[in-house]
Amino acid sequence: MTSDTTQTGGGSIAIRGLRKEFEGGSIAVDGIDLDVASGEFFSLLGPSGCGKTTTLRMLAGFEQPTDGQILIDGTDVAQTPPHKRPVNTVFQSYALFPHMDVWKNVEYGLRWAKDVPKGDRQGKVDAALELVEMTEYAKRRPNQLSGGQQQRIALARALVLEPSVLLLDEPLGALDAKLRHSLRAQLTSLQRRVGITFVFVTHDQEEALEMSDRLAVMSRGKIMQLGAPREIYQFPRSEFVADFLGVANLMDVQVESVGAGVGRVKLGDFTLDAQIPEGFQAGPGRAVIRPESLHLEEGDLSGDNRLPAMVERVVYLGSTSQVFVRLPDGTSVQSLVTNAVHEEPWSSGDACRVRMPAESLHVLEHTEDHAWSDADSVSKAG
Repeated sequence: MTSDTTQTGGGSIAIRGLRKEFEGGSIAVDGIDLDVASGEFFSLLGPSGCGKTTTLRMLAGFEQPTDGQILIDGTDVAQTPPHKRPVNTVFQSYALFPHMDVWKNVEYGLRWAKDVPKGDRQGKVDAALELVEMTEYAKRRPNQLSGGQQQRIALARALVLEPSVLLLDEPLGALDAKLRHSLRAQLTSLQRRVGITFVFVTHDQEEALEMSDRLAVMSRGKIMQLGAPREIYQFPRSEFVADFLGVANLMDVQVESVGAGVGRVKLGDFTLDAQIPEGFQAGPGRAVIRPESLHLEEGDLSGDNRLPAMVERVVYLGSTSQVFVRLPDGTSVQSLVTNAVHEEPWSSGDACRVRMPAESLHVLEHTEDHAWSDADSVSKAG
């Protein structure tokens, strides 16, 4: 930690064929490949039991892989003990020492660092506390701090050792919703300032979308999709990713023709233009469109990608409303509508027309169990 509280040069990570099988044959991580660039804020996102935390624990050295490589800056550390890896971990529980004040909690790891002279500890601890804006709390005990303040002390204690990679295991999970939201921006800003590679584990889709440079969505020990938040949200490749990451309108369609990424699908009696994955054959499929891309209109059905619908119910959310409508084939979908002061909202029983722009309507790949590989591209979905 330099005197100006800025560090640069995070470590790069390359995971190759990483697998973890526990006693009894339970497979937690099933042969994943992953690259994380130096200085990147990378998130592992998925439901409980998907393998994200086990992956993080193998990166930290707390779990030994059954097979595979973990390379940090080109060196395989898969069999290296935790204290000899250039990584540090922040846990959900923070694990602060209750009998020590804040300063001593942050300083603790430096006591065991052979390459840090005793005379340098003061400056490094002070710089770490300044970085997380906790200098004035240096003499307090953990039980005198709020949850958000304890989280920042846990970060300072990890950062003071100047790791190449910082691993964060759902560090915001123990906080209330309002505090989590405010700390996301602080954590992202902190990562940009120090330049360390962050690997962040979460089940919260909003956290992953807001904070990450890139993210991997995991399920059953596999990476189902990897890319920038906007890419994965707008171009989900499977029903699992579409449904897990945000709200998705999923519809059964019949693919009638396929072009260069664009084709035509049948939704009930109506034919629509849609984005089709490369290599998809004509036949039954599932299509997805996000609620904010599904537009409700008045008038006749003139124009492309429009079909009639009936409003079923409206849920008022303040600045927006969720409008649930039923399509002619019986499918129920929803639209996210911005509430304007001088406009009448939709009401239950209203007839309307639904417009699904071709660039926002995507056919998903057939195989739900298809895991991500480096040969895959998000652009295949559109």
